[in-house]
Amino acid sequence: MQNRFIDKLSHYVDLSADEVAALTRATAVGRKVVAKTDLIREGDRPGPVFIMLDGWAMRYKILPNGSRQIMAFLMPGDACDLHIGLLAEMDHSIQTITSGRVATISRTEMDEMLDQHRGIARAMYVAQLADEGTLRAWIVSMGRRSSLERVAHLICELFVRARWSDVAEAAFEVPISQIILADALGMTPVHINRMLRHLRTRDIISMRRGSISIMNPSALASVAGFDENYLHRRARLPA
Repeated sequence: MQNRFIDKLSHYVDLSADEVAALTRATAVGRKVVAKTDLIREGDRPGPVFIMLDGWAMRYKILPNGSRQIMAFLMPGDACDLHIGLLAEMDHSIQTITSGRVATISRTEMDEMLDQHRGIARAMYVAQLADEGTLRAWIVSMGRRSSLERVAHLICELFVRARWSDVAEAAFEVPISQIILADALGMTPVHINRMLRHLRTRDIISMRRGSISIMNPSALASVAGFDENYLHRRARLPA
């Protein structure tokens, strides 16, 4: 069975056979989860590192007025916080968006792997740098990009994260609703719908339930002002 976590780390660093074996053992047992399952809630004491083997999740906070702000999407292969165990309690929640499979690595086991396998440590740190770069890109979007630019930028980002190598076909799964997109981009669902319709009518993207096809990658990247360097990935938008 494909292990997306190992695939992801292998794209950052050339892992040795021993390192791949260690990661395989650590993620061998994954539990099935249904959509809208809170893996951990704000205020909880941090525990093991969660690994998304399959399915999507999100980081979010609920404001005092009941509104929700989504701060990140977690896709297959992503780990939820390498150093979160250093905190006394969680400052946000993590919830599954779709059904999927999640592995947990205890803090002790993770520390041992990082100490014993230099390649794993380096790959995990690069992955964390990519997460921090993504957060900075989202802050720039919320502060300075127009509504259309925000939507286009997120589509570019999700495409690059979903792909690990150059591909001819620019279609990819996006199992998130317009309500979720709105909570991630600080917009209303009506406004999100208007921006997506604008990109469709310009033949830049096409959409089907659960997937997006990029019809004109250069136009989409131009609208977004997109530069994928912050993701530290080898994937690129197709020409």
